Amino acid sequence: MDRVIEKKFWSKKRILTIGGIVALAGLIGSSIYFTSGPSSLIVNNDRIEIRDVIKGPFVETIPENGVVLPKNIFYLDALEGGNVEQRFVDDGTIMKKGDPILRLSNTDLELSLVNQQTSVYNLIAQMQIARNASQENTVGKLTQMADVTSLYKEAERLYNLDKKLYEQKALGLQDYRSAENNYNYLKGKVQLQQKILQQDSITTLQQNKEQDESAIEYKNALGIMQKKVGDLIVRAQVDGQLTSLTAEIGQNIPQGTRIGEIDVLGDYKVQANPDEHYLNRIYNGLKAKFDYNDTTYELVITKVYTHVGTDGRFLVDLNFTGKVPRGLRRGQTLQILLALSEERQAVMIPQGGFFQQTGGNWIFKVSADGTRAYKVNIQLGNKNQDYYEVLSGLNPGDKVITSSYETYGNIQELKLTK
Repeated sequence: MDRVIEKKFWSKKRILTIGGIVALAGLIGSSIYFTSGPSSLIVNNDRIEIRDVIKGPFVETIPENGVVLPKNIFYLDALEGGNVEQRFVDDGTIMKKGDPILRLSNTDLELSLVNQQTSVYNLIAQMQIARNASQENTVGKLTQMADVTSLYKEAERLYNLDKKLYEQKALGLQDYRSAENNYNYLKGKVQLQQKILQQDSITTLQQNKEQDESAIEYKNALGIMQKKVGDLIVRAQVDGQLTSLTAEIGQNIPQGTRIGEIDVLGDYKVQANPDEHYLNRIYNGLKAKFDYNDTTYELVITKVYTHVGTDGRFLVDLNFTGKVPRGLRRGQTLQILLALSEERQAVMIPQGGFFQQTGGNWIFKVSADGTRAYKVNIQLGNKNQDYYEVLSGLNPGDKVITSSYETYGNIQELKLTK
């Protein structure tokens, strides 16, 4: 005989079906919740860096490598060409002004000096002969003047005597006229001789002046030639250290070739080469600083070389505004901070890894209670070695996350835990 089996309301199949429906509803609900609201991520405070937004003095700076160079460098150029015959010193030697460095030999130049000397000596000899002849000529004219003057005075005496005798009827007219004519003739001859002597004096003075000027010109030319030969010995122009001496024994050095430098010791400058991007913003008077042996030293730009090299950089010279560090050496590299602006008050945030992911367009700002951080749009301005200048989006006293955002993806909000 068959027995009727009653069905249970909460059967296993029904329970599984209802459970599946509930799970599906929960999944759909959570999906709706998370897609409709901001995505978030739980982050431990110990793994991020939270910094304050501050307001204070701000100077835009860029880091640059500066090379120490002597402030004054004297370049050694071969004023005359020739073969290197002797080297008196080696590279790096401390020199005194006038100390010999190299001796060059130039046969053509030395032969020209000999010929020039011979020409000058011949000219001087010819001038002396001409001057002696002129003096002899003058002496002859003076002698003639003396003779004529003597004859004139005698003729004058006789004329005056014969004139009185003629007036007294003691002398005939013929004798009187003869004395008168002789007197007038010698008087005119004396006047003529005086003009000749005067002209001779002017001519002699002019000739002597021209000869003296010629002698000076020839002697000057000889002096120049002697100097050119003297320049075959290259000497130090100032006290300092000889550097970059490249000439070797037997080497032919053309005229004008740079063969070395002399650094004036104890007075240094720093030379930097910023990127051409900053060319329009760098000018004389901008300041810089660097740390050396736990001390900060200040510099100021004194010269800007506007020529841009093939590497896209240009040169600037900076001088020390105060004390110069001890122990600096030519060629030493310094890490300097070059200021591109004057000091001003600005809102700032510390530099950090966040910039690589955000480009400075947004940042995670921490809520007042410190439990979460959310995205805010910001605008950054200039920067220096420590801070970014904030133009908008943040206020002094705000807290922001400055560490890297590399693992955050598209997360909109961070839940902060300790």
